[in-house]
Amino acid sequence: MKTEWKGGTLLAPVPAVMVTVGDMENANIITIGWTGIVCSEPPKTYVSIRPERYSHGILLEKKEFVINLVPAAMAEACDYCGMVTGRKVNKWEKCGLTKEASATVAVPRIAECPMALECRVTDVLQLGSHDMFLADITRVALDESLLDEEGRLDMARAALCCYAHGTYYAVGEMLGKFGYSMAEKKNGKNAQYKVKGRK
Repeated sequence: MKTEWKGGTLLAPVPAVMVTVGDMENANIITIGWTGIVCSEPPKTYVSIRPERYSHGILLEKKEFVINLVPAAMAEACDYCGMVTGRKVNKWEKCGLTKEASATVAVPRIAECPMALECRVTDVLQLGSHDMFLADITRVALDESLLDEEGRLDMARAALCCYAHGTYYAVGEMLGKFGYSMAEKKNGKNAQYKVKGRK
């Protein structure tokens, strides 16, 4: 039995990311939950920002941003950067964060974040409460500590956090890799796919 609510933004979990805008001299950090991947080839992403936010004007002018993925250990700093405005507070200094030069955009990355996506805006869509900045992902930077002995990315090492309905969570245990449902059942013609924990 389900309770019915009116349409709303209850999609969860979503990434909890710290987006940087501006340049090395004058950069701001804004916490974003409304982001994701919209295309594989070419790799494209988006961030949706309210027009009244300080970073909105900077992004309209510069047309570049960096999505910095946040480890659970930085959840408090991530929350803080979404609660105060860059018009009044230097969030870099307040949170003890370090600017790191990007490879393809003028916007700095956050050195303490284990992964960063450098992005260049291609379209701005006015949707209502938020404007969507659609962008090409021009470079991905990641800490070498995230690579295993064979040079493959091990996302578990990033220990990322996510956001769900007003609450931050640490990403939990691995349940399986892409395609594992087929790999485990490939010899069973009438295999059953049961939902664990539900009847």
